[in-house]
Amino acid sequence: MSDIPFMPATTLAAALRDGEISSREATEAALAQIEQVNPTVNAVVTLVAEQALERARAADEHAAHHDDLPPLHGMPMLHKDTHATQGIRTTSGSPLLAENLPAADDLVIARLRAAGVVSLGKTNTPEFAAGSHTFNPLFGHTHNPYDLSRSAGGSSGGAAAALATGMTSLADGSDMGGSLRNPASFCNVVGLRPTPGRVPQLPDPLAQLTLATSGPMARSVDDLALLLSVMAGPDLRAVGSLDTPGSTFRTVGTADPGRLRVAVAADFGGGIPVEPDVVDVVRRAGATFESLGATVEEALPDLTDAAEVFSIRRAWQFATNLGPVVDRNPDLVKETIRWNVELGRSLTVEDLTRAIVHGERLYQRVVEFFGRFDVLLVPAAQVVPFDETLDYPRQINGRPMGDYLEWMRACSDITATGTPAISVPGGFTEQGLPVGVQMVAAPRADAALLAVAKVFEQATGHAARRPALP
Repeated sequence: MSDIPFMPATTLAAALRDGEISSREATEAALAQIEQVNPTVNAVVTLVAEQALERARAADEHAAHHDDLPPLHGMPMLHKDTHATQGIRTTSGSPLLAENLPAADDLVIARLRAAGVVSLGKTNTPEFAAGSHTFNPLFGHTHNPYDLSRSAGGSSGGAAAALATGMTSLADGSDMGGSLRNPASFCNVVGLRPTPGRVPQLPDPLAQLTLATSGPMARSVDDLALLLSVMAGPDLRAVGSLDTPGSTFRTVGTADPGRLRVAVAADFGGGIPVEPDVVDVVRRAGATFESLGATVEEALPDLTDAAEVFSIRRAWQFATNLGPVVDRNPDLVKETIRWNVELGRSLTVEDLTRAIVHGERLYQRVVEFFGRFDVLLVPAAQVVPFDETLDYPRQINGRPMGDYLEWMRACSDITATGTPAISVPGGFTEQGLPVGVQMVAAPRADAALLAVAKVFEQATGHAARRPALP
């Protein structure tokens, strides 16, 4: 049982299906790890131990009489506190939802349960998932497992910290401007923002224009692909969902590094500030591919207007979704959300039209770029994990950040392109802080991206380094 918390999810899933490990054993091991580690890290904010043990018992009973078991049969798992879970408190980190018990699961949770997952509880997130630093007035800060005084990133920061410390083998999250990629970088795990539509969003009244998407997190690319295989796949009720079956992603394909064309922009072409430690890690990643025989070139697609496209669409979404919440409870919503809502309400029809037109032109430029390259390497975060007492980094390399979004542009500019992007462990600073490398591929090339990420993961082994918690 002591080995279960850090067992690869693919290995654990196979052992659960084959009956080598019972769901009760796996669930008890996860609960014991949470009891031991969570008081230090504060990643798990709602725990349903008795409910989980009962579901594990039912999974074992089912396995005793059936051979055809789902891919994640009996797998204990934590869920992000923004995903509605039937009968399990879902707060989005807000006092306004402190006792919220959803009557139904979000689609992504329903798919996980259908795949056999045993739900353990919920992971911490910033208030209404706003910002790449996980803290809120309900549950406080989630601490970085590699340095408890630092940020775990966000908004899927609780998920990333729980993975890094063995409290869950798999974790779901969501990403608008980096919420899967940033915490993966800060916590030395893997986080994928899939191509929009790869993981359908239900319910989502803004599905046709939303920037957000759900996605998987794990400790390895193979584990992440297993989780993606049950999260992804079409649903006619979800506007824009892609037709490729989720099962396509269950096994990561093989990429020949000698045939890869790799673009590297370690400092985003100088267009945005990036800390030197991060630049060094991305450059070393390029050198790793070059040593494997890949063709490596300094290059970056033309991201003109990406920041504006993202800012306008995000502000519109905040005004639409959270405007009524701010109106009813202005004193119970944090200032950065109120600011984003006000920004959205100031938008004109011309602003929205400009975002749509410029976004389409950006997409076409990116498609042309990936006609020449297989993958782009850029930072997954512009900074290393920062002091958790800050609400966000106020400056990078001496350059002031104008608002709480500007320090996240390494991810948010990529969001605006409509491409899939993954953060993979890229190395550590001299102080032992994790730094991720963001790998980006052409729209809908999620499978090819996973294959390239696995090549890097196997060549470096950074993902195997675990935090040394007290």
